[in-house]
Amino acid sequence: MSDATLHDSTRDPDDFAVQIADQVESFLVAVTEVAKGDEPASAVPFLLLEVSQLLLAGGRLGAHEDILPDERYEPDLGPEADVDQLRENLARLLDPVDVYSEVFDPYEPRKAPVPARISDDLAGVITDLRHGMAHYRAGRTTEALWWWQFSYFSNWGPTASAVLRALQSVLIHVRLNQPLAELDGLDTDQDAIGDETLEFEAGRVMQEEIGGALGIREAR
Repeated sequence: MSDATLHDSTRDPDDFAVQIADQVESFLVAVTEVAKGDEPASAVPFLLLEVSQLLLAGGRLGAHEDILPDERYEPDLGPEADVDQLRENLARLLDPVDVYSEVFDPYEPRKAPVPARISDDLAGVITDLRHGMAHYRAGRTTEALWWWQFSYFSNWGPTASAVLRALQSVLIHVRLNQPLAELDGLDTDQDAIGDETLEFEAGRVMQEEIGGALGIREAR
């Protein structure tokens, strides 16, 4: 199945697989466009919107009964497409709010938050989604749905949820005129962070970069 036939009008728009594939494709295209950096002032709001919409597809996959692939072994897709350039572009675009703190499992007690990067996480999500899209475009619809569902639980679902929370936090601080403290040397190569350093982890809000576009006055 080529790109030209991905949205073939002969395919039932009410079909579950078609709807999920459309949402996945929309996310892939949108984030790739954001990463080009043509509209840096709108990057955070656009990403918030796209991640939110993707998680709707993820929720539908998560609520669906287990999807089993048609074949015992996954067909070879060849080498994965490189996402390094996209990751680097997003990192530059999101600096200095790229780094944030995350708790991997809220049901595990006394787990300290760890630093993560929005750019790394989005690149990982895109890698997972592209993998499934390659199956879908090749006509292996069940294999694509199985992969998207499996990787939703194992990787891209929790990752996208964490990214959504980070993006929400950035906009909350901007909207409520509550600048974050500047990044204090913490980065993703550190093992863990404690309560006293959490305020430094997300970095300062991109007030000058996105505040104007959102109609927010600079904090006094």
